[in-house]
Amino acid sequence: MNFLHQLETMSRRHGELTAELSRVEVMSDNALFTRLSREYAELTPVVEAFQHYQEGQKQLAEATAMASDEENDPELRQMAREEQESLQQQLAEQHQHLQHLLLPKDPNDEKNVILEIRAGTGGDEAGLFAADLFRMYTRFAEVRGWKVEHLSSTTTPLGGFKEIICMITGSGAYSVLKFESGAHRVQRVPVTEAGGRIHTSACTVAVLPEADEVEVRIDEKDIRVDVYRSSGPGGQSVNTTDSAVRLTHIPSGLVVICQDEKSQHRNKAKAMKVLQARLLDLEQQAAHDERSQERRNQVGSGDRSERIRTYNFPQSRLTDHRINLTLYKLEQVLQGDLDEIVLALAAQHQAELLAQAGITG
Repeated sequence: MNFLHQLETMSRRHGELTAELSRVEVMSDNALFTRLSREYAELTPVVEAFQHYQEGQKQLAEATAMASDEENDPELRQMAREEQESLQQQLAEQHQHLQHLLLPKDPNDEKNVILEIRAGTGGDEAGLFAADLFRMYTRFAEVRGWKVEHLSSTTTPLGGFKEIICMITGSGAYSVLKFESGAHRVQRVPVTEAGGRIHTSACTVAVLPEADEVEVRIDEKDIRVDVYRSSGPGGQSVNTTDSAVRLTHIPSGLVVICQDEKSQHRNKAKAMKVLQARLLDLEQQAAHDERSQERRNQVGSGDRSERIRTYNFPQSRLTDHRINLTLYKLEQVLQGDLDEIVLALAAQHQAELLAQAGITG
């Protein structure tokens, strides 16, 4: 559907709702009034933006007529041409904004994020790369003023991670990071490589929206809780008390382990956060088969042949294979400079949504 025709239809509906909501019969019916009020509230920002766009079109028509009228003096015509150029730019931006307003909204976009990074193919080198990715996302979050809370991790002997899970809290965190899910491949000379040969390793990244308790209700009888002594780094009290917690969700088979805190209670609370997010993701996958298939395709198994992005250290090159984007500033990216990448991915996603919705100029 031509998007202007769609906007005109929405404007007419907005006017109908304005009249409907003032009727006594509607105002006395709470359920009907609530439903119509919600529809009215959803349409209002779109209709207001469309009204601004229409007003801009009128102004552009007037400026164009003034600029082309040879009876006007040259100075006035020059001013009209400058206004014409300015209005054309404003209308182009408003046109794009209106298209985006018509796109279906992702209900998870404003949520916080559970970020999971796991080492895949490559042994110790994959674990070191997992640590690099964690630092990259941490710095990216810090620049945006988001909070990063460490939830769980399993370290490797060289200081990397077999797995690390954290929560990123901030406005719109999921909308920005959701395209990071997938297999990330690194090409570089490992610190353990004496011959100077380039190795290829991989990690998987999963970005899950934080689940509210209302969204995911977990019955206590469906969870098996095991407590045991923590292993690995963490200090004397961590390793000598039964503070580690393993939650097993019996119906789904999901298992979450948290052992980083000295307190068994805190470990259980953190593990529950991760479990809720994974269960929400499973529910949403079941409800949306397309999204389920997309996530399986993106995350894959962690094998080096499956990747969404390659980090090539010898050439200081980063390539995102989904949008054919190549940048030669790998060091800056690993320091958290991800803006160019996430903006390009979001733009590509919006273009795909517009095409799927059949919204044309």
